[in-house]
Amino acid sequence: QVQLVESGGGLVQPGGSLRLSCAASGGTISSYAMCWFRQAPGKGREFVAGISWGGGDIYYRDSVEGRFTISRDNAKNTVYLQMNSLKLEDTAVYYCNALLDLQGNAVDAWGQGTLVTVSS
Repeated sequence: QVQLVESGGGLVQPGGSLRLSCAASGGTISSYAMCWFRQAPGKGREFVAGISWGGGDIYYRDSVEGRFTISRDNAKNTVYLQMNSLKLEDTAVYYCNALLDLQGNAVDAWGQGTLVTVSS
């Protein structure tokens, strides 16, 4: 099973930017459709962005579209989430998720998360 490790979180002011990284081991990231989820304090985990195996299909939740960009570098075995124009409501633990394998089967592998705190 692929293991995922998120990094890049931290404290940022409103309007600032962060880039999150999701590094994979124990598997080739090109074998998986990948997603970012987040969980704000006291709330459930919600979908943020997703990217298909080759990067040709990308999906965002409405509240982040135009501000966040998901990308993948299969050669580096890494998925990224570039977050710009951050808002207070973006504060959450962000999780990387390997959602589907090449056969379309659910994988549902999760990293441990990285905390993003947007505060003035």
